[in-house]
Amino acid sequence: MFLDFFLLLRQHALPVTLPEYLTLLSALRSNVGSTTIEDFYYLSKTTLIKHEQHLDLYDRLFGEYVTGKQSEQVTNLPEVPPDWLINTLENRLTREEWEAIEAEGGLDALWQQFRELLNEQDERHEGGNRWIGAGGSSPFGNSGIISSPEGFNLNPGDKEPSTGSRRATKIWEDRAYKNLDDNVELNTRNLKMALRRLRILTREGVDDELDINGTIDSTSRNAGLLDIQLQPSRRNQVKVLMLFDVGGSMDEHIDLCSQLFSAARYQFKHLEFLYFHNCVYETLWKDNQRRRDRVPTWEVLHKYTKDYKVIFVGDAAMSPYEITSVKGSIEHYNEEAGLIWLDRFKTQYPHLVWLNPSIADYWKYTQSTKLIRAWSGNRMFPLTLNGLEQAMKSLKNPKVVYTP
Repeated sequence: MFLDFFLLLRQHALPVTLPEYLTLLSALRSNVGSTTIEDFYYLSKTTLIKHEQHLDLYDRLFGEYVTGKQSEQVTNLPEVPPDWLINTLENRLTREEWEAIEAEGGLDALWQQFRELLNEQDERHEGGNRWIGAGGSSPFGNSGIISSPEGFNLNPGDKEPSTGSRRATKIWEDRAYKNLDDNVELNTRNLKMALRRLRILTREGVDDELDINGTIDSTSRNAGLLDIQLQPSRRNQVKVLMLFDVGGSMDEHIDLCSQLFSAARYQFKHLEFLYFHNCVYETLWKDNQRRRDRVPTWEVLHKYTKDYKVIFVGDAAMSPYEITSVKGSIEHYNEEAGLIWLDRFKTQYPHLVWLNPSIADYWKYTQSTKLIRAWSGNRMFPLTLNGLEQAMKSLKNPKVVYTP
């Protein structure tokens, strides 16, 4: 039962397990709740999904599964109208409506018309006045306007008839968890949660915190006489240097980069940040109003030691000459190519990633983006929840790379 649903979730890499599937079956056999499709939606979601970032994908797959099952059911229609349809129509149609149906050949002719129309239709349909679907004015459908008495509503299981002109979207189609998807762009809260993965907690300094486990162990070894043990407090000692690309094509990503900056300042005690435009050259600047408070790049490389984690933030969208050529910059005559300066950063900082706010599927169409990806050793990550989490893992372990 519902094995195809379980396999569909697994096929799309949702981490559902066999014990959870068996728990779902056990709940269904125990008649937990009622037997409507919405009850099954809530029950299966509660049983199978463990993390909020998977809720949106689950909703999409559930909709796909239900749509497929409904299509499978209606394409195997009997030759004559089923009893439930006849009984429903008898209870809901007025005498005038019955007479109108009889004038068109009766219920059998109407049923045959429905079967023929269904065989012609090969996709889901909403609105309109011909196809079987929702929200339209076809003689057949659900949650629409039945504009002719020579039709019927595809809503046999409901206690009340369809009222027409109502929103037909199901709960799982509302996409209520869209913002929690691990592939959507981030907000400040999700950024903070993802950046936490980089926290490296160490104990350094004065012994000012009670060591409970040490105290219990020492007291036990001291024949029960209290022997209090202290230890240094755990502090996040990770050091982060962030370099933001500003201006030009990055203007459309200002809000997202501002959220990233805000989250990073909240998360990291030791955070330094600088700005550049398109590519790194001989100077950087401290103020995002470009060309102000410039700092020699050599000074940056000497000031911040190799224990810093370096995060570049930019869309890597520029002329390839700005990366590979002397005097390739659009702002000044750079005496050394941008790639030389990037290599110096990579040599100085083994823990380095590049965060790209543009859509990952588009990277392959921009030559400069491909150059930066190659330079970073495929440690360019998209600014999505999943991408940022992978980037934080890469800063701990440079072997972690991104493959779109």
